[in-house]
Amino acid sequence: MARKIWDEVPSDLDGASRLASALGLPPVLARLLHQRGLSDPDAAQRFLDPSLAHLHDPFLLTDMRPAVARLQQAIERRERVMIHGDYDADGITSTAMLQRALEMLGADVGHFVPDRMKDGYGLQPSTIEHLASQGARVIVSVDCGIRASEAARRARDLGVDLIITDHHEPEAELPQAVAVINPKRPDCAYPEKFLAGAGVALKLVQALLGDNAAGSAALSSFIKMAAIGTMADVVPLVGENRVIAKFGLDALSRGPHGTGLEALLEESGLSGKRLDSFHVGFVLAPRLNAAGRMGHAGRAVDLLLSRGRDTESRAAARALAKVLTDENTRRQESEAGMLVEARRMVEKDPEIGGHNMLVVASEGWHRGVVGIVASKLVDAFWKPAIVLAIEDGVAHGSCRSIPAFDMLAALEANPDVFVKFGGHKQAAGVTVEVGRLPEMRRRLTAFANRNLEPGDLIPRLRIDAPLGLRDITGEMVQALSRLEPFGAANPKPVFRASPVDLAQPPRVMKERHLSLMFRQDGRSFRGVAWRAAEREAYLTANRFGLELAYSLDQNDFRGERVTELTVADVRAPEGETAA
Repeated sequence: MARKIWDEVPSDLDGASRLASALGLPPVLARLLHQRGLSDPDAAQRFLDPSLAHLHDPFLLTDMRPAVARLQQAIERRERVMIHGDYDADGITSTAMLQRALEMLGADVGHFVPDRMKDGYGLQPSTIEHLASQGARVIVSVDCGIRASEAARRARDLGVDLIITDHHEPEAELPQAVAVINPKRPDCAYPEKFLAGAGVALKLVQALLGDNAAGSAALSSFIKMAAIGTMADVVPLVGENRVIAKFGLDALSRGPHGTGLEALLEESGLSGKRLDSFHVGFVLAPRLNAAGRMGHAGRAVDLLLSRGRDTESRAAARALAKVLTDENTRRQESEAGMLVEARRMVEKDPEIGGHNMLVVASEGWHRGVVGIVASKLVDAFWKPAIVLAIEDGVAHGSCRSIPAFDMLAALEANPDVFVKFGGHKQAAGVTVEVGRLPEMRRRLTAFANRNLEPGDLIPRLRIDAPLGLRDITGEMVQALSRLEPFGAANPKPVFRASPVDLAQPPRVMKERHLSLMFRQDGRSFRGVAWRAAEREAYLTANRFGLELAYSLDQNDFRGERVTELTVADVRAPEGETAA
């Protein structure tokens, strides 16, 4: 566990007290809400009790009306509609959701999801040509297309009407299409700017279903799919995204489900469980992503679209869900080997590890896993990282960043070195000719060296509030659960307790983690420090008077709900990191 700077979040205790009185909240919950900018009682109540009525009017999105009108016309004329998806969990759920909605409305609809290896990322002119040759008169992109001006021109040349729905950053000039729906359009006044691709697709579904009782009832069945895509894409879980995530998780936990989703939950060991953002982010989404990383994402879309309830259909769905699990296992194995090689490059080559950005590349690496490895390098070294897989003279890479560094700005400052690039401030994709890799590394690391200060390269830990172990009660834990689901912009609260002792020596679990028993003022709680096995010796020698940063979790143990601690950091009083 790398050394961290503990940042105590400022707190207006008087303001939090007024909020607690106004809403009848426990003081710790009111403090957390106030710290998150929810000082107004009405805003705080809206956050604690989200409603489907809080979803905005979809027609506030620029170009929603022409998109709906063209799709309704296609349905009436029985014109072929093709959905062009993307191969990650956000794009997969967007594709399945929109196809199902159009099927319900009577459309002649199919889908195309690109192959990561053969087709590359995004909406390509060659794909437009292929879909047109298959009879498509309308193509709807989901989770991609905002920078696909060339593909849009090809669609127009072929007489195909293109509707783009996306959430990525647009260029100065938008593609010429029948409709371009993206809340990040400069001319779009939609109040929620940070929808995932699945969120934008859900708004199109909402508009198509209509503002009536039947439409509202049908919408609730789509929101769980949108929730998977939203949480998988790590967008801020506030505002409309919070509504989608909250109600989607409730629907995923409650059921009933279509055959495919039911099989996926069963294969993942989640059937009948109350699901939270962890289950989506670390159990469901990796299986969906693995289809696109290791094979073809179309299999994941096919699974989510499975509807038959007969024995044969159920068996086929279970078999397909098992394929996704197997692909995820292959992904984990490939990722582990690549990460070892990448870390070795960083640690042994000062031309790589000696800069404020890490750029590693190799032949034989799997293109579908480079993004995960880049994320792991960021976690390990707290520097922006680019990982590239070289194949046939071309390097395909993924970029991941730290909060202090705008990765997209770095790419946009050096556009000529790439064949193509695109993405967000914190995550992006690039393609570059192998011969230009040294130049790319030199220019991007120089950009990072200029724009990052030494303090930016030390991870920071947000500490929300002091909370001694003696103050943890079942009622308080239940009150904190009202903040769920947790995610970006609404992190799980981290508390500080000191001094605390280890009641017994630490125990290594699965060669990577530590099981710990903390004690303070006669209260003891079990805690887990993930990926901290290397600190066993230190904690064995220094068991007393520690400073603990932790979050609270509840787990089922032998039929009972047990409160446990997840260790964010634990350090000696002098400030030295202990784990």
